[in-house]
Amino acid sequence: MAQINPHINFNGNAEEAFTFYKSVFGGEFATIMRFKDLASEAFPVSEKEANKIMHIVLPIGPSVLMANDVPEMMGPTNENENRSKIVISAESKAEADHLFNGLSAGGQIEMPITDSPWGSYFGMFRDKYGIEWMVDYDPKYKGKL
Repeated sequence: MAQINPHINFNGNAEEAFTFYKSVFGGEFATIMRFKDLASEAFPVSEKEANKIMHIVLPIGPSVLMANDVPEMMGPTNENENRSKIVISAESKAEADHLFNGLSAGGQIEMPITDSPWGSYFGMFRDKYGIEWMVDYDPKYKGKL
């Protein structure tokens, strides 16, 4: 079966954001590649962008969360745009609370986590990096959505 792995663009703070995500989800980065790692005559990298993230991967269960910093030459990423949300299907209410509270710290809660009318335990927020998340625990699926 196909697997979906979200990828997020940042304006120079991908490493900071992913260090925060790692503090909530746990685990270790599978990959950290900086623009300087790809520098060559064919792909010159400015000193200002050398240490920015070209590719970073954080495994989360059977999936991965990926990101990069958008090079300035490509223009800024609108961090307040209406993005699609990243949905986390938790395996328990306790895990849902941990992820919701951890990831929403310093962000803006759109819907507090609570029992929903459709039968799951659900909440929505925009984290302090502008990324939109939904956390859901449905006892019928137990994280298997």
